[in-house]
Amino acid sequence: MAQVFHPAANIIARLSIVVGLGGLVGTLVLFDALQKSDYVTEVNMPREQIVPFSHKHHAALGLDCRYCHTSVEDGAFAGIPPTKTCMNCHSLIWNEAPILEPVRESWRTGTSLEWNRVHDLPEFVYFDHSVHLNAGIGCTDCHGRVDEMPLVWKEKTLYMTFCLECHRQPEKFVRPRDQVFNMAYEKPANQLEVGAELVRVHNINTSNHRLLDCYKCHR
Repeated sequence: MAQVFHPAANIIARLSIVVGLGGLVGTLVLFDALQKSDYVTEVNMPREQIVPFSHKHHAALGLDCRYCHTSVEDGAFAGIPPTKTCMNCHSLIWNEAPILEPVRESWRTGTSLEWNRVHDLPEFVYFDHSVHLNAGIGCTDCHGRVDEMPLVWKEKTLYMTFCLECHRQPEKFVRPRDQVFNMAYEKPANQLEVGAELVRVHNINTSNHRLLDCYKCHR
């Protein structure tokens, strides 16, 4: 009886399995890299706004974060300033600048400015700014040096892996509460030692991996 398959068939079969598995693994690796790329996360990409508001310029003038983000200390949402907040200054200075016409139009019509969100967590994630600030987590730990950004961009991915890094070892990140809004704050060389004490002082419950309970963020 004549041989049905060519002698090389076994080699071809084995090679096709290796190539198939390699292609699958490569596809998964490529997909993972894509998900972590700036293209998807939009990290380091300045977000265009209806008014090119410069945090760098306003911070240089001495404006505190809380002047605009009024609910950041006692609410889950940091807050977006109403047009009135802008007009407190810009009714007197730069009050005819073309670049600020959208602000003046909003003031005249009572229609809110539509800002483009830079950090937009999924709806299944619960995040409370006040809880983190009271625990000694500084603005820059998540948002970077916003005071140096002409247009704000996302400094961190805010992926779950990023959050878990802090929840697993809060002592690596906590700072004194009076330094939470200090954009230029630098962690001391003995941060782990200082942080361990601050975890106690700030009454952060790390027993039984409480910070890793799913319901902390997913409610």
